[in-house]
Amino acid sequence: MASEEINEDYPVEIHEYLSTFENSIGAVDEMLKTMMSVSRNELLQKLDPLEQAKVDLVSAYTLNSMFWVYLATQGVNPKEHPVKQELERIREYMNKVKEITDKKKAGKLDKGAASRFVKNALWEPKPKDASKVANKGKSKS
Repeated sequence: MASEEINEDYPVEIHEYLSTFENSIGAVDEMLKTMMSVSRNELLQKLDPLEQAKVDLVSAYTLNSMFWVYLATQGVNPKEHPVKQELERIREYMNKVKEITDKKKAGKLDKGAASRFVKNALWEPKPKDASKVANKGKSKS
């Protein structure tokens, strides 16, 4: 950064923030180029419906987030713009997709195996008749 030329149009104190912002914009640009290099149909054909929903939600959220930043750079308060409600709506759907994904990952309970496991783990006293028969057989020998 020391070799960069500092522009006199803005305060020196924010130079580092602006450099970081410029680097972030460059990274976003590279990611967008990567995403745009593959056609949407090709991408979606390779994914199951849940993954397709995730891609659509991330795309919509990213686009609306970028519009939020654009509004902020134009002096418009994005918190008072309908884009805020749209971001909240997309976030709700992202949470629903996350719940579905979590349910798929959750272990399934095999009720039969669980009941056999519990039944075999419990102690059962021997019937009284069986112990008398065993004792009679021992005393006669």
